[in-house]
Amino acid sequence: MIVVGGGNAALCAALAARELGARVLLLERAPKALRGGNSAFTAGAFRVAYENVDDLVELIPDLSEEERRMTDFGTYTEREFFDDMCRVTDYRADPELVEALVGHSRSTLRWMRSKGVRFAPMYGRQAFKVEGKFKFWGGLVVEAVGGGKGLVDALYRAAERNGVEIRYESPARELLADEGGVHGVKVRQNGVLREEQAGAVVLACGGFEANAEWRARYLGPNWDLAKVRGTRFNTGDGIRMALEIGAEPHGHWSGCHAVAWDRNAPDYGDLSVGDGFQKHSYPLGIVVNARGERFIDEGADFRNYTYARYGRAILEQPHQFAWQVFDGKVAHLLRDEYRIRQVTRVQAQTLEELARKLENVDAERFLKTVREFNSAVMTEVPFNPNIKDGRGTRGISPPKSNWANPIDTPPFLAFAVTCGITFTFGGLRITPQAQVVSTDGLPIPGLYAAGELVGGLFYFNYPGGTGLTSGAVFGRIAGINAATAALAAQ
Repeated sequence: MIVVGGGNAALCAALAARELGARVLLLERAPKALRGGNSAFTAGAFRVAYENVDDLVELIPDLSEEERRMTDFGTYTEREFFDDMCRVTDYRADPELVEALVGHSRSTLRWMRSKGVRFAPMYGRQAFKVEGKFKFWGGLVVEAVGGGKGLVDALYRAAERNGVEIRYESPARELLADEGGVHGVKVRQNGVLREEQAGAVVLACGGFEANAEWRARYLGPNWDLAKVRGTRFNTGDGIRMALEIGAEPHGHWSGCHAVAWDRNAPDYGDLSVGDGFQKHSYPLGIVVNARGERFIDEGADFRNYTYARYGRAILEQPHQFAWQVFDGKVAHLLRDEYRIRQVTRVQAQTLEELARKLENVDAERFLKTVREFNSAVMTEVPFNPNIKDGRGTRGISPPKSNWANPIDTPPFLAFAVTCGITFTFGGLRITPQAQVVSTDGLPIPGLYAAGELVGGLFYFNYPGGTGLTSGAVFGRIAGINAATAALAAQ
């Protein structure tokens, strides 16, 4: 069988197929140094259902007694995971796919650990220490050791160890199909187009986020101006190949995952920086546009449930940028990405000085915005970053619903951001068995899909950490079912 793609979903499909004894060829479009698709650019977070800390110990067996003593891991049940998927997607997510995603989340991570992937608690990004104890929030606890790069390297080591044939710089261009289904691909290698026959094909080669023309066509005006957080190789080829043989498009084709991203980051992701260009501590401050005005509720919910849609909000602002503003009271709570060398940052001891340093911003209106915001903060409500504390604002629009603090303590810090697109939500319709469905409503024999090019899971928004989990869950399912089909066809 053939797996098209080289990230988390593709590698999980390849490893699952090898477990059943299928011969697997993995086609990675990128050169070896840039392998891994968008997975390599992530922070490595996995959203997973768990009932108690013992469930987490199955995934993180080296969790120390000290870590258990000093941490409130809480619980995140399958029901909570399912409800979060429904809530943040405005109840449009395909319930059968969500059920498969949620129900297989923990068992899939256990399986990945058996392949050599190591997991750890996400202390640096998902827990604040309050009164001597860490508390996790937002339903997200687990990350791959080494982030996305560590995840990808571990999966490639497993693939090589388990006999997966890997070809780099080998983009698939066309599916080989007839009335009986899919039986291979056309692949370009060393400038030559050749046919590779196979009993089944798994498409796991990303969405169309790196295709500026498709972004403008499907997402709308100015989306061709967005920066791409990850790989330049996710241009929608897998989706295109499947549609050409009659696959059904599905999901939110005008929607995507897009975040606040450093304004001066490169046009595509930089593996040496990884996800460091993201700027996700905005719930602790305020965000203003070129007019010096706020335009989002920075504290509407935990960052996990708002960050994937706020990139779009920034893109809609004049000149497609904004500034995130913080003061000295919360500077120590900012995530590590605010401290990297490649950051667009200004600092001042007074708000007036800061206003002068905010490039392309109406300084007078900014100062008025801060004064109005400071006066509206409900200071009588205690501030607690570990919970939705209800410390909001009164009498201003947009409101800030949680974690509101007056911007009044130097030093004052500001970070320039723009829109960074992560992945697109539109893709192919699949069954819970990862079979690609045709426009006739029937599975296409021999064709399976996983990862970003699956449509129907995400609409409007996205619960943080679900992408890697989805890729792994449906990658594994696709690998099992594709291998079964390929072996039966021998």
